[in-house]
Amino acid sequence: MSKSVIKISVIGAGFVGSTIAYTLMMKGIASEIVLVDVNPEKAAGEAMDIEHGSPFAAESVVHAGTYEDTHNSNLVIITAGTNQKPGETRVDLIARNTAIMRDIAGQVASQSPDAIVLVVSNPVDSMAYVFREITGFPKNRVIGSGTNLDSARFRYLLSQKLGIDSHNVHAQIWGEHGDSEFPVWSLVRISGMNINEASDQFGGVMADSDYDAIGDAVRNAAYEIINRKGATYYGIGMSVARICEAILRNEKSILPVSVLLHGEYGINDVYLSLPTVLGKHGVEKILTPAISDDELSKLHHSAAVIKEARAQL
Repeated sequence: MSKSVIKISVIGAGFVGSTIAYTLMMKGIASEIVLVDVNPEKAAGEAMDIEHGSPFAAESVVHAGTYEDTHNSNLVIITAGTNQKPGETRVDLIARNTAIMRDIAGQVASQSPDAIVLVVSNPVDSMAYVFREITGFPKNRVIGSGTNLDSARFRYLLSQKLGIDSHNVHAQIWGEHGDSEFPVWSLVRISGMNINEASDQFGGVMADSDYDAIGDAVRNAAYEIINRKGATYYGIGMSVARICEAILRNEKSILPVSVLLHGEYGINDVYLSLPTVLGKHGVEKILTPAISDDELSKLHHSAAVIKEARAQL
């Protein structure tokens, strides 16, 4: 797609939505960015704040609007929803955000029936499923942000442990974006070496306990950030911008995002994160590399967790 025709709409102008819009402008991914929120004044204020920095960044128009202003968007990013409250179950959260998603989905489908939709609202795997069920969009055009950020956290922690540049660490988190996600240790590669070989090269820095500790640190990172500052938004802003870049620039990049499975690893009818080739059509291909029996069991467990919560609605 030519930059001159790229229009991205962000539904939800809270911390996450506005940070995504800011990051998209800084990276010069779109020529027009529309912010929509249930609080129009909030959206207008965020758009104005971002737009005032445009002389320092790539040229793009950022403005607040209604759903009508999102008409014919190339890509729609949905961040709207509510956070989990103390004492609230996963099912409670899904129920409340499903009600919100129903309204958003209808509006998006009406205004941009050919758009690629990137769902960021939590619980993201369930919300991506809900959006597709309501709209009937092709599965390649409804994607969840999934474990792309979790995988970046995994790469960062491994780079710190090994004392190397995180760009040289290839590692992913699969499954649910949530408590049942897991690191795929069997596929970790550092300059072609698996994690055990790399550990040996750096003096045996990975003890047995480090594998569980790093996995737990990734899984609990969002909770820790929220406890310290109240919300997470910078990391997800950069993660979502990277996904948009891969799609709109037709990069054919492989990223761990949430996609609808139809038989991959024997799993059906659920959104989960797996390595996915992203290009101008959205999902170009879902990859299924060989993994260990234990990792396969964890992937099936993750799918079961999401399906069970959905069944209780």
